[in-house]
Amino acid sequence: MEGASITVFVIVQKIYYPLLCVMGIPANLFTFYMICFRKCGMSNTAIVYLSCLAIVDTFYLLWVILIDLTLTFWMRQPFWHSHPWCGILGFLQYGALYSSSWIVVVFTIERYLVLRSTATKQHFSQPWVTKLTCIAIVLVSHVVSVPMAWINVVTPVDFTVNGENVTLPRCRYRDKTYSTVLVWIATFLSIGIPIVLVIIFNSLISYHLCRASNLFTKEERRVMHGKSTRGMLRRTILLLGTVSVTFVVLSLPRFVTYSILRTQYNNESFNRNDYSIPINVAGDLANMLQNLNSTTNFLLYCMVSRCFRRELVRVVTCNSKARELGSVLTHTTMKVFSVVNHKTSSNPGIVVLINLKQME
Repeated sequence: MEGASITVFVIVQKIYYPLLCVMGIPANLFTFYMICFRKCGMSNTAIVYLSCLAIVDTFYLLWVILIDLTLTFWMRQPFWHSHPWCGILGFLQYGALYSSSWIVVVFTIERYLVLRSTATKQHFSQPWVTKLTCIAIVLVSHVVSVPMAWINVVTPVDFTVNGENVTLPRCRYRDKTYSTVLVWIATFLSIGIPIVLVIIFNSLISYHLCRASNLFTKEERRVMHGKSTRGMLRRTILLLGTVSVTFVVLSLPRFVTYSILRTQYNNESFNRNDYSIPINVAGDLANMLQNLNSTTNFLLYCMVSRCFRRELVRVVTCNSKARELGSVLTHTTMKVFSVVNHKTSSNPGIVVLINLKQME
């Protein structure tokens, strides 16, 4: 019974990872097209962050899901079990992982700063600043990933194939102190710290939006978007909560299991492919959850926009007409208004707005 369960788990992974590639890579590329070339009611800075996120997630799916995991389950001897690919693949994988995590973090922080200060918005919410920020994130992520090229080493391993003993090179974890230190640092940089920052700043954004709802009178809110703010505020907080919870739920198990594997079972004699050991099963399940995150980001950040959904329908139905941006607050939760000045006339039922500013 135990052997059958192990076989089923291996089969599930052999199907899961190719399916993740088949669905995730086209979805991310299609999201990039929708964000950049269709009018989806997003600010210029949001377009840059989300399109960059879609691209780095695509590379993560390529390096980690397709080349690493899919080939591992479907080929006896993938090409990266040799020099220099063993080290190069590790460098590329961690570079994409860092980039994806920190784009989400920086984008969340930038949204908070925009809500907090108009002056900050004028400086950081310019498209050229955002582009330089994204480029810097990707470059720094890959520079920091350079040492990860040496955490693995190609070693000969004996196998029994069709009753015959064969020796094949294998890209294995290097059982050295510096490898363990690097893995701990990488785990915190790619999962631990981003989780904490995303939770903190999404909580601050939610708190700020709750307080901001009291800054405008009922008449001012009606003038700005013609409907009650309560529904929009609830949807905004729900979105931010969903993003935070999803990111944590999909990433935290990986952080815990990887930490256990690299502390309690960090030795060459440990067989990571032995699924009769519970931690190996838990570790692979955690990997499956975290890798799913690279295919769901576009849903969490893009599908909240009504205009995006309308444009999606237009693309699917081959209707090339692009929709106008329309009401900013109606189509996206990423834009807010600020009133620099306003006056209330002697008639309490009349409010005059002066210098109403749109914040991207």
